[in-house]
Amino acid sequence: MQTEFKIVPDGEDLERIERDLTFYPSTTENPQALSREQVDAFNREGYVQPIRAFSEPEIGGIRAYFDKLLKQTLAAGGDSYSISSAHLKHGRVYDLLTDPRIVACVQDLLGENVVGWGSHFFCKMPHDGKAVAWHQDASYWPLTPTKAVTVWLAIDDADRENGCMRFIGGSHHFGHLTFRPSESGEHNVLNQTIDNPEQYGESVDDVLRAGEMSLHSDLLLHGSEANDSDRRRCGLTLRYAATDVRAHLGWNAKGVLVSGVDPDGYWANPPRPTAD
Repeated sequence: MQTEFKIVPDGEDLERIERDLTFYPSTTENPQALSREQVDAFNREGYVQPIRAFSEPEIGGIRAYFDKLLKQTLAAGGDSYSISSAHLKHGRVYDLLTDPRIVACVQDLLGENVVGWGSHFFCKMPHDGKAVAWHQDASYWPLTPTKAVTVWLAIDDADRENGCMRFIGGSHHFGHLTFRPSESGEHNVLNQTIDNPEQYGESVDDVLRAGEMSLHSDLLLHGSEANDSDRRRCGLTLRYAATDVRAHLGWNAKGVLVSGVDPDGYWANPPRPTAD
């Protein structure tokens, strides 16, 4: 099975791809996991939060697993942001991507037929000095159309003090926004920055307790400040798309069918890794 894909597309790669970068609202009439009000809020504001995904004992086990994985990654020369496409390598992360409680919420936003294609730990160590500039996920992804949702699962408590994520509510309605390359002195985890985000709406802190999650549109403007606290702030981003989305640069190799059907067999649907 072909599993090669370009991990980080550059600007020229994406410019060559004709992408539909418009927001597709949820058309779910009878949501099963979310409330009608939450689905309406997603369509209007571009995000839903907070939603309890795991109990305290469950998230405690997940945190212990991540602690071990992070230790291994650091020992191998990586850093706290290096653990990406983790569901293709680690069975425990595959299990989180396919967890029915998470998938049910995503279904209410994307419809019955869903693939999970991304998994990336964003772990801000205490006083690490790195911010995540204002950006849209869709800017980085060779996917079309933009029927995609990110789940941000809090491994640790996330609040303003330790650099929680922030949203610009309603910004997903403005389409694909103009960005500039990030400058080296900005200490940005990402390589893009959208300036003057306040012109698109008011910022909202995505405050989450460990085990809670938020969901946001791939067109929603979001970012986070540096963690200047003495506490770690780790979250696992899980990425989902409707099965009719098409992926360039081999990214369909990452897609696991988590709900419904993939009529054309377009997404590779790799099996669960044997290694945890």
